[in-house]
Amino acid sequence: MSAAPLPEAVEGQLAEIGRADLLVGIPSYNNAQTIGHVVRAAAAGLGKYFPGAKAVIVNSDGGSTDGTREIVAGADLPDLATVLVSHPAPAIARLVTPYHGIPGKGSAFRTIFQIADTLDARACAVVDSDLRSITPAWFELLLRPIVDGHADYVAPLYHRHKFDGTITNGIVYPLTRALYGKRIRQPIGGEFGFSGDLARVFLAKPVWETDVARFGIDIWMTTTAVAEGCHVCQAYLGAKIHDAKDPGGDLAAMMTQVVGSCLDLMEVYEPVWASVQGSEAVPLFGFPRAVGVEPIRVNVDRMIAVFVQGLKDLWELWEKVLPAALLGGLRDAASASAVACRLPDALWAEVVYRFALAHHRKLLPHEHLLRSFIPLYLGRTASFVLEMWAAGPEEVEARIEALALTFEETKPLLVTEWRRSP
Repeated sequence: MSAAPLPEAVEGQLAEIGRADLLVGIPSYNNAQTIGHVVRAAAAGLGKYFPGAKAVIVNSDGGSTDGTREIVAGADLPDLATVLVSHPAPAIARLVTPYHGIPGKGSAFRTIFQIADTLDARACAVVDSDLRSITPAWFELLLRPIVDGHADYVAPLYHRHKFDGTITNGIVYPLTRALYGKRIRQPIGGEFGFSGDLARVFLAKPVWETDVARFGIDIWMTTTAVAEGCHVCQAYLGAKIHDAKDPGGDLAAMMTQVVGSCLDLMEVYEPVWASVQGSEAVPLFGFPRAVGVEPIRVNVDRMIAVFVQGLKDLWELWEKVLPAALLGGLRDAASASAVACRLPDALWAEVVYRFALAHHRKLLPHEHLLRSFIPLYLGRTASFVLEMWAAGPEEVEARIEALALTFEETKPLLVTEWRRSP
């Protein structure tokens, strides 16, 4: 697939740079308050942990109007000679460029992949621009496994608030683990390392006019790396403190595009996942430790209200997707008192698989199917929050692992029904 053209000024900068050993990409859109810190952390990490390497920092911006690009261009990068006095590093090149295509993170990544390809970069990392907890050490953890040849792809592992990342915890992690057999705990974490060769694989895929170019890029990258047999690992980065959101807030667009990407990838990689049984751990770089996280406000009443309303408004549609026993279980959960709303793991795993089957069989238009899933997701999230309200981090993590195991145990139903599909 032909790449989108880069701005002429950027092409000139790339020609002047020639090639690079390392590349750090930072997609952005109106992140003036945080991006300066992210850029300085990247420069300090590259200088400290990879002295002598020729490195490039790329800001791929989606049309910020708050001065984001100007902050990157004018950021006072550390004097690398003072970071490691005995090993002064060469100056780190800095590129600031708008991206073209569908508005979204994926289009920003496409530009980063193009630049990595042009510069023949050996190892790359991408990090979000709204991070407040990022440190120079993150770049050692994301890039070192690639540089040393231990991995082709590095996924992040964070310590997060127990109610942060509910799309990951309730859907994406258990589903991708059961499908592809790798225990990648945060497959849509936002920060990744990857080889230059893998960047070229990503760039060549025909996905850049789809929802992958919006919010689906993280799960698409992780799934592509695993399904195509790349060596994958995780890097423990500590706390992820960013602009977190209430899991009951307006996440409709993000959730439908992330889950939609998962379902689309099931079509592409069915020959891979249909034969996978169980799961296995992947190597971990870094030292897991308890760290402080910021609290998250959760509006459980709103989530339950949307779930209950969904039962009234979407019942006829859900009847096309879910068998009577599941619908009965959902009705029981909704009829319980607010504090007793529970969607059991086995019910939830089958609900997710039944929606995957409905997507495969094209029972409903893609957008209608995914939007009708939102009240169910909110009901399950409310159930999890209520159950884990007083639980500590270890108990919460054990609970998520139990859910993932239930997805694995329920997977034969998915495989059998998928093969029966016309």
